[in-house]
Amino acid sequence: MRYSLYIFLLLLFCWFTKAQKPDTAKLEILPAQMPSNSVSKSAKKLSKSLGEGKSDDKIAEEYEELAKNLVTNNEFAKAEEYLKRALDIYTRLGKKRKVTTVNRELARVQEQLKNIPGAIHYYEEASRTTTDPSERLLNLNDANRLRNQSNPVAQSKFIQSNIQLLEEKGNNEEKSVAYRQLAETNLQMNQSSKAIGNYEKALEIIPEKEPEVLKIKGEMAKAYVADKQFDKAIDLSKELVQKAQEIKDVKTEISGLQSLSHVYFSDAKADQGMEALMQAYNLAMTNGQTMEAKRSLELLADQYRKNGGNGKLLELYRNFLDNLERVIRADSSLVDAKLFQATEDRIHQLESERTLKDELLVRTNRFNYVLIASIILMVLLAALIAKAWYTIRIRNKKIALQSLRREMNPHFIFNSLNSVNQFIAQNNELEANKYLTSYSRLMRNVMENSGRDFVRLGNEIEQLREYLDLEQLRFHEKFTYKVVVDERIDIDAVHIPNMLIQPHLENAIWHGLRYREDKGLLKLGFTQDGNTIFITIDDNGIGLEQSRLIKTQNQRVHHSRGLTNITERIKLLNDLYHTGIRLTINEKETPETGVVVRIAIKVIQPAIQPLS
Repeated sequence: MRYSLYIFLLLLFCWFTKAQKPDTAKLEILPAQMPSNSVSKSAKKLSKSLGEGKSDDKIAEEYEELAKNLVTNNEFAKAEEYLKRALDIYTRLGKKRKVTTVNRELARVQEQLKNIPGAIHYYEEASRTTTDPSERLLNLNDANRLRNQSNPVAQSKFIQSNIQLLEEKGNNEEKSVAYRQLAETNLQMNQSSKAIGNYEKALEIIPEKEPEVLKIKGEMAKAYVADKQFDKAIDLSKELVQKAQEIKDVKTEISGLQSLSHVYFSDAKADQGMEALMQAYNLAMTNGQTMEAKRSLELLADQYRKNGGNGKLLELYRNFLDNLERVIRADSSLVDAKLFQATEDRIHQLESERTLKDELLVRTNRFNYVLIASIILMVLLAALIAKAWYTIRIRNKKIALQSLRREMNPHFIFNSLNSVNQFIAQNNELEANKYLTSYSRLMRNVMENSGRDFVRLGNEIEQLREYLDLEQLRFHEKFTYKVVVDERIDIDAVHIPNMLIQPHLENAIWHGLRYREDKGLLKLGFTQDGNTIFITIDDNGIGLEQSRLIKTQNQRVHHSRGLTNITERIKLLNDLYHTGIRLTINEKETPETGVVVRIAIKVIQPAIQPLS
């Protein structure tokens, strides 16, 4: 009874308000108010895709598909909602072609909703986003057409321009719409015959099975009425009704009968008009079309009031109220609408969940980016610290190496000056001058190379010969020496550590050879095996053990510091330059006396010199 009370109050309202209004018998084929099967299928398909987490591109396509079906069902407000969602996704994805298409579809929907400023905006957006010059002009023409709504002549010029553009592109669907628009401007200018011709052109270029055919024929029937061709209007309206019967579209059949009644009333055939309305009413009541039954009842009420048939009207209202509950129960469109609403609610819920997931994903990605950036920054910082530490460590090692190398120079200078002092004390000026000349030349070479960790082997051999000559002069031919260099060695290409050999020669002379009673022999040899240079210092002095016995405490300390210096230098050279230096010192076995020092050094290339 709740439905009965609602409809009864609604009908009473209509009764009093209709009496104050002018004739409203003019009608068109009304849009279906409930979702069609295609709309429901599209909605379920979209809901499924959202639930399965399909790609944004796929979701946008299904938004667009649902919107198109809603447009076919004349649900323009809902179509606008889904088109805007599709537009947002296509814009975000940068799909300009799709953005242009959806903007044009939105403009069409805005036209149907009578939102002219909104339609103009979307046509202009479609013109701005397209890269096709003909599409740009097409959309601009539509925008200008809407700006000139009060000027049908100007409108027709823009529409004809679009028809020409669409003819070139071969777009029949768009061209059919343009012919319908041109027919509407014809009707505004009271050119009903031209309007009929343009409707015929619109029908010619679209397939007979298209849903738009029935709409175009309905509009064409209005044009026949405007042109006073009532017989053609009646025939066309009957054709629409028959076509609806063939395809079993009850809603369109009812609307066709309502349209047919309008033609009859326009042709002053009231009885046939009332009969058509009664057919529409009975068909709606029989097939559970509540809203269409109410619509037919309102149209019948208008006619009864005009002709004084209040008794018949009350009887009709009674019949409507008596059968209303049964009609509502049989009205599948209400169930479809409820199901569609449930599907829409599900779509909205899934969209909200998808949005939350996207936001969570964005936040997670942002956190991950920050975390990764922090890790990279920490790694870079650690790398910089490690590099700085390594650089400082290398620099300290080089400083230590330089200090150790220069530590040898004062000792060498002290011994040399001591010899000069000895020559002078003995009034041996000639020997002193000779010694100083050789000594100055040697010291110049030593000082020139003092800042280098490596020198050419040729220079080192030359410097060692000068040193040995000085020591021979100092010790009055106490020993002889021999320098042997392997012919395979390129002494100008190979580099060896500076001042690494001289201390061993000095030890051999000062702690071994000078204590011999007869003249000793010192041999210095250079050989190469692969990429390794082998240096041998062989003397026949008194040997390590005998030398240790006759040394003073001061000499022992000094000798120990000299060996320590050499050991530390070798370690630093190996760390810094990976020279692989190996040092061995062995005393000869009896009956021979003396010491053999062996040094192995990897071949050092000249490229290593800038590191020194």
